Amino acid sequence: MLTPFDEYPVHQSPEPIARPAAGHPDFYDRFWFSGFRDDLYFAVAVGVYQNREILDAAFAVVHDGVQRSVFYSGRLPRDRRSLHAGPITVRIVEPFAVNSITVDAPDYQLGAELTYTARTPVIEESRQTRYVGPRLWMDATRATQFGSWQGTVSAGTANIAVADVAAVKDRSWGYRAVEQTAAAQPGAAQVFFLWAPLQFDDIAVHGMVFEDADGEPWAATAAAVPTTDLATITDWSANQAFATPYRSMTHRISWAPGLRRPRSASLRFHRTDGGADTVDLDPLLMFRMRGAGYGHPKWAHGRWHGEHAVGGECHAVGELDNLEPPNIHVQQVVRATWGHRTGIGVLETVVIGPHHPSGLTGLLDGASGDLQALA
Repeated sequence: MLTPFDEYPVHQSPEPIARPAAGHPDFYDRFWFSGFRDDLYFAVAVGVYQNREILDAAFAVVHDGVQRSVFYSGRLPRDRRSLHAGPITVRIVEPFAVNSITVDAPDYQLGAELTYTARTPVIEESRQTRYVGPRLWMDATRATQFGSWQGTVSAGTANIAVADVAAVKDRSWGYRAVEQTAAAQPGAAQVFFLWAPLQFDDIAVHGMVFEDADGEPWAATAAAVPTTDLATITDWSANQAFATPYRSMTHRISWAPGLRRPRSASLRFHRTDGGADTVDLDPLLMFRMRGAGYGHPKWAHGRWHGEHAVGGECHAVGELDNLEPPNIHVQQVVRATWGHRTGIGVLETVVIGPHHPSGLTGLLDGASGDLQALA
């Protein structure tokens, strides 16, 4: 099964590029983009499931108290250079530097013409490998990058100008159990995930951690990376050295009473010299990740809906503030304060099952609102 990419010298196994060496049906390759300011959040997610022959995508906007989404699922094109997913198109103009996004979904009152331009080199997160008993549940690589958006977004009756809006891009690939198979794996229900890409004028900091029920990390990344120009970002002989790793990151979270989402948080990035940089986070805007397919009851990732299926949903944000399983995975736009610096970023969390440092003991019990102690 040859594709145009087989012309390029990028093979890593005897198989054609279209056949991932892992051979597992849950092998995936995903694009994630988000843009945010005090009064606006939007996200684009595109997923490729080579061994399922599925391409899916979503575009979502939170504006004026409403979260709107459009979803697409269809057969994966033979030409993997094509990221045209129904009403959503992603174009790679310059790898890890410039992307364009087009959304044309008038039936769902959504549209966009956007250009992403990187502000930092890319950060390769630590390998995320997790076994549940003898079974491999997750084995993935994720690369995170900071940038800015230019263009327009339409949502409902609003046409919104987007100029120098903060952006986060991540690319992940590997093996991650899709929703319909994850639920069938005993012991896989416990998840604590925190992901915090934070932008300031001259620098960006990023923290990521997966923890077990006792609060012990099994994958973690903490790094700082300065902003720079495109010439440096596209100089691959130099840009990987730009990120400065921290020794570790710890977190202190004040949980919203009765829910599983933070009402505020403080992240402490521990330097190799023994000191620490503390960044305080105050939420401004809420996005439920169901709007991009994560845990969605119908449009979850990697599901076959037919050759070309399109759907959508629209909710008042307050309707989603509960403990229903599709609504506990969130990204919050946050104001970030780091000493004299003030910036903006995203705090993503999903907590399923027990997490004893947070006082959570059941599958989906609500939090008491107590602070979690710093490690």
